[in-house]
Amino acid sequence: MTELTGMTCAEITEWVKTQGYPAFRGKQIFRWIHQGAEFGEMTNLSKEMRENLEQTAIVQPVHVRLKRESPLDGTVKLLYELRDGNCVEGVLMRYKYGVSLCISTQVGCRMGCRFCASTLEGRVRDLTAGEMLGEILCANRLLEEEDIRVSHVVLMGSGEPLDNYGNVVRFLRLMKEEEGIQLSLRNISLSTCGIVPKMYDLAEEGLPVTLCVSLHAPTDEIRRQTMPIANTWSIAEILEACRNYIRKTGRRVIFEYALSDGLNAEKEHAEQLSRLLRGMQCHVNLIPLNVVRERDMKGIDEKKVQEFLKVLQNNHISATRRREMGDDIEGACGQLRRKVITGE
Repeated sequence: MTELTGMTCAEITEWVKTQGYPAFRGKQIFRWIHQGAEFGEMTNLSKEMRENLEQTAIVQPVHVRLKRESPLDGTVKLLYELRDGNCVEGVLMRYKYGVSLCISTQVGCRMGCRFCASTLEGRVRDLTAGEMLGEILCANRLLEEEDIRVSHVVLMGSGEPLDNYGNVVRFLRLMKEEEGIQLSLRNISLSTCGIVPKMYDLAEEGLPVTLCVSLHAPTDEIRRQTMPIANTWSIAEILEACRNYIRKTGRRVIFEYALSDGLNAEKEHAEQLSRLLRGMQCHVNLIPLNVVRERDMKGIDEKKVQEFLKVLQNNHISATRRREMGDDIEGACGQLRRKVITGE
């Protein structure tokens, strides 16, 4: 079966011709796909054509298996089911500026970060570009009754986007297609734990997405305690790749920093972080740690969060405390999927 969701309009047009249909049908099908439609809903195609195409192609490779909505802030946690039975997560978050969707790029993850539930079973497989797009299309269908659409996308669900580089870049290019979903790349953020060579590659792609780097430590020694990738690339190498990205794209870099008690959350760590980032076009996103019960890391109280934030701001480092959303519905990365697959 041919997965059409991950194909460009030109590619679908060529495929349609191989099926014996005129080229203009390709653009029609492409438009329908980006509206989240199944073949049966493509009313400007004949019934016979729709039935024939259903036998040879897939237009929606992702479906919502489970939906949980927070009564506290309206955040919606989605458990997506893929055609092979695997599951990934997405989180819909409502802000004043629009609706943001956090999507997954892999089933599971092999990066091994101690604070993340997504990596506990390792990486099962990569998602295709079509499956990533499918996560957005499913969310847009859910939002139809409100007459709104996803306006911002964050590649920060399960998986390491730069570990699935080819599919992620294809997905990003699909966002630019004229007849497609047309989501501005400036409204897309890509989060990485720091795969340095791929950071350099991404800077050359001409895709002005916001690069978010999971830093989580001001020194290599601390970082190695929680992030195995720190044994491969140092903070200095990551920061140089970030500076290159800023030079090439003109976009500032976001540093994610999860605060963990007894590890990286003291004032001295804030001072060290300030010295690292001084003069860089960047922003620090402070995250009170989401506790994963299978791990031994601990969160911190709000007073310490604010003390850490104040040190950064006093040192003229742009920084904010991330708004916590979806805590009551297991909104953190990997939590809901793990609960479903383990039955716990």
